[in-house]
Amino acid sequence: MPAYAQSQTEETTKKMEKPPIAEQRPYSYERHGYTISDPYHWLKDQSYPKIDDEDVLDYLKEENKWFEQNMAGQKALTDKLFKEMRARIKEDESTVPQKDGDWIYWTAFDEGAQYRKWYRKPVAGGEDQLILDENELAKDKEFFRLGALTISKDGSLMAYSSDTNGSERYTVRFRCLDDSVDLPDEVCGASGKWGDVSIEGTIGNIVFSADAKSLLYGLVNENWRVDQIFMHRLGTKQSDDVLIYKEPELGFTAGVGLTQSEKFIAISTGDNETSEVRLIPTDNPTGEQILISPRKKGREYSVEEHEGTLYILTNDDHVNFRLATASLDKPGEWETLIAGSDAFYLTDMTAFKDFYVTEGRENGLDQVEIRSYADPNKIERIAFPEASYNAGLDNNPEYEISKLRLSYESMVTPDTVYDYTLTDKALETLKVQEIPSGYDASQYTTERLTIEARDGAMVPVSLVYKNGTKLDGSAPLHLYAYGAYGYAVPPSFSTTRLSLVDRGFVYAIAHIRGGDDLGRNWYLQGKLMQRTNTFNDFVDVAKGLADKGYTSKGRISASGGSAGGELMGAVVNSDPDLWGAIVAHVPFVDVLNTMQDESLPLTPGEWPEWGNPITDKAAFEYIRSYSPYDQVSAQDYPPMLITGGLNDPRVTYWEPAKWAAKLRATKTDDNILLLKTNMGAGHGGKSGRWNRVEETAEEFAFILWQLGVTESEK
Repeated sequence: MPAYAQSQTEETTKKMEKPPIAEQRPYSYERHGYTISDPYHWLKDQSYPKIDDEDVLDYLKEENKWFEQNMAGQKALTDKLFKEMRARIKEDESTVPQKDGDWIYWTAFDEGAQYRKWYRKPVAGGEDQLILDENELAKDKEFFRLGALTISKDGSLMAYSSDTNGSERYTVRFRCLDDSVDLPDEVCGASGKWGDVSIEGTIGNIVFSADAKSLLYGLVNENWRVDQIFMHRLGTKQSDDVLIYKEPELGFTAGVGLTQSEKFIAISTGDNETSEVRLIPTDNPTGEQILISPRKKGREYSVEEHEGTLYILTNDDHVNFRLATASLDKPGEWETLIAGSDAFYLTDMTAFKDFYVTEGRENGLDQVEIRSYADPNKIERIAFPEASYNAGLDNNPEYEISKLRLSYESMVTPDTVYDYTLTDKALETLKVQEIPSGYDASQYTTERLTIEARDGAMVPVSLVYKNGTKLDGSAPLHLYAYGAYGYAVPPSFSTTRLSLVDRGFVYAIAHIRGGDDLGRNWYLQGKLMQRTNTFNDFVDVAKGLADKGYTSKGRISASGGSAGGELMGAVVNSDPDLWGAIVAHVPFVDVLNTMQDESLPLTPGEWPEWGNPITDKAAFEYIRSYSPYDQVSAQDYPPMLITGGLNDPRVTYWEPAKWAAKLRATKTDDNILLLKTNMGAGHGGKSGRWNRVEETAEEFAFILWQLGVTESEK
């Protein structure tokens, strides 16, 4: 019987005096001349993705019991935090209505509801129509997440996908909007009765053909990779679906989308460094596919179309991307329209009928520029009111528009929706996020500063704190980062964050390498054989903030999720005494083992990001040198809360489980270590807005508890 296992009768009702200790079972493998021992290998259920090993499940349940028992003493604080967080959220929140064709669409929450309702009404006038109620779909389900939702061009038919266990294998269903009923059992207009039209095992976007008689989607294979794009004809069975595209390379995944004009369906395929795009006429999905340009290793590109001209955003001759044009009949002959720039990082392009919009970052700050097709020198940059902010295009579904919908926020400014009127060049405020319990931005200060890393790189940091917070080293500080895949963490607004800030915390976002906050090179300097720059940046930012008086060593809590959880694992190994509390959500910590397991969903496509330790000895040695699970050592560690999801296909449940087990057996301190596994959820934790808020309240209660911040300090 495993060492953690106890009698499942009387013992399970008693208070656990000690945390569960996972049994160590001999297991090792050899690679590149190294013998790697992994005594917790057994925590990976060998029948995965089916998880039915009783030893594994019993261990996770015991860890959950230990978590619940230890957090029971913080229930009053958790409840208080949840109550104040919920009070900042408008219960009947709704989005700003937006026109799309003959209809105006929006979503709204009912008071108390966990999930949204989707509405529309005719532009010409008429009653509001409820077209989808997520609450009804989620009824009696432990987990529910809406995936894609699309409506046919004529507005008569809707397709939507949903996941009910967190595995991210979605089922597509269709709804006749004339009757607001799901197919197949009802009559949809004059088209008669449909057959079995649900589609199982999808992920990503779903796209209607122009006549709404067909739908294109990506199918997940047994390894949770989309390597096939199918066309489904309404009224037929999924088994009759037509294969549109088959991806030949192991590490590439495929997806579908629409150009802004909706004339073409784009099939995009790629891994983390190479891409390839094909266009198909929306009115003829089985017609000839236009290959824009064959894939070239290390080259990324995306495509828009305007009146027969292609617009290609690519990194082929500049790391910060250029914008090129080509004709439909010669799609591979690219001519530069906007050259790549060291100063401006070009991140997106949208082609509207009368103008196009480019988005990017300059000095790390978002920029939105309106450009003329006729005059490439005519550029209109939209000015935003603050020195540090997050801004970009919002929901702009139509091709021909006279107003541009934008979103804007900063660390002190709640989410704001604008319409930018093209004729008078003015921002019209449509909505500012309402905080029912009250919020006064003037009571808070936000800063953007830089901290020098050990190699001389200047790392940006965004800060927010309440006026009057002492910056003499006495304040607690929470530091957050992600640092991977070129994802830039924006300096955005958060209502939940206020529960720390109002208790005297400085809240900081470290814009570390691995993200593309300062351009594409900033990302490249944190991947592959430069990965440890990411971890060093985070540590150096923490130390730098302490040196500047924002906090002090041991008064710093830190959190990150997924690849950001890997970051947490690396920094507690390297600098354990710097942190007062660590929260690692679904952490990617078993890097060496995962990157050698080709059967796992993401591994082949991740080799360009992390390296391939199977074939490359140098990559093997480098990954091993920082892999958090492999580098756990006999030293004191800070208090830690680790989370996982049993059905998570991205970071499998055994990564946090193995890490927690090894930490328990190895660390030399008495600090608390908690592992919580969501047994009915996946990568994103629990579903439902209040459930997510409750988990944040739980996290913050842990941090406040471990840093010794009492209510008297609020």
